[in-house]
Amino acid sequence: MKAPAKSSGSSSRAPSVKEESSALFALLEEHAHEQVSLVYEPSSGYRGIIAIHDTTLGPALGGTRFWSYASDREALIDCLRLARGMTYKAAVAGLNLGGGKAVIIGDNKTTRREAVFRAHGRHVQSLGGRYITAEDVGTSTGDMEFIKAETDHVTGLIGKSGDPSPVTAFGVYRGMKACARHKYGSPELRGKVVAIQGCGHVGYYLAELLYKEGAELIVTDIDAVKVKKVVDAFEAKAVRPEEIFAVQANVFAPCALGGIINDETLPQLEVEIVAGGANNQLAAEHHGDALEAKGILYAPDYVINGGGLINVNAELNGWSMERARNKAGEIYDTILGVFEIATEEGIPSYRAADRLAERRIAAIAKVRQNFV
Repeated sequence: MKAPAKSSGSSSRAPSVKEESSALFALLEEHAHEQVSLVYEPSSGYRGIIAIHDTTLGPALGGTRFWSYASDREALIDCLRLARGMTYKAAVAGLNLGGGKAVIIGDNKTTRREAVFRAHGRHVQSLGGRYITAEDVGTSTGDMEFIKAETDHVTGLIGKSGDPSPVTAFGVYRGMKACARHKYGSPELRGKVVAIQGCGHVGYYLAELLYKEGAELIVTDIDAVKVKKVVDAFEAKAVRPEEIFAVQANVFAPCALGGIINDETLPQLEVEIVAGGANNQLAAEHHGDALEAKGILYAPDYVINGGGLINVNAELNGWSMERARNKAGEIYDTILGVFEIATEEGIPSYRAADRLAERRIAAIAKVRQNFV
């Protein structure tokens, strides 16, 4: 860290080392994370953060995200939020896993991948099994193989569970049908208009499922090649990335990065349901309250996109892909359960999802405490 700047007579000054350290620990305390590990490995240029949020239900599992963050603080905040989301995602999915996440700070298009990911593998190994990693944004099954050379605490390997996107998309699709059931009285999506933001793997497979059912698709992505692929395959209508929020549709499906429901985008939404595969869709909790106030039904992200975690859990436990897909299909009932809690307690759906997760974590924690 840089030394504090000398005062120039103005009221502004650089924060002291003590103040910066206090701010970092306040971030950890905000959602009661158990452990955060930061490692820099100079020969490869590896800069990694691993956050373990909660291990009450089992070892913390969560993917490794490789991204060029604007600052180290932004990377840490992203890692902490994602780790907490994984705890809740595992809990509501009924899995015996805790929540964690890793981020690697840098250019995810680098060709020097082996050294970076083997350094990350050493970092994972140093945590002694408390954290298990997998794929995420900016990483691949090939990267997981490099990690595997240094630790056994990795999933999503070639020839095993592999790409979790098809199972994730199926879970989102089932969750979307549950939203339709709650909103319209029927899970039927035929004839409904769905606006998909993000045409990557999850967005593509989701579009395929919706197209087969007869939904009308409006899509966008910052990558024109990905958009064209979906348009050509599924007769979708393409719009510019900034236009997707204002299109008239029944469902908005965020399938890119998080924070997409925010002060700027909320007033533009002309939909009845928000249900998509992205993590951390709400930029802040009050945006969930704002969706509720607008009468827009929100499927909490970590509930509806739990199929990817289920896919990874299948590899850990030797499940067949059919069993993993069937488990992801249960997201339909879980989403309906969240809406039931929200209605009974008069709270927004994102808070109802938290209640569902926290109840399971507390129950298991009590069982374990009683048998110590």
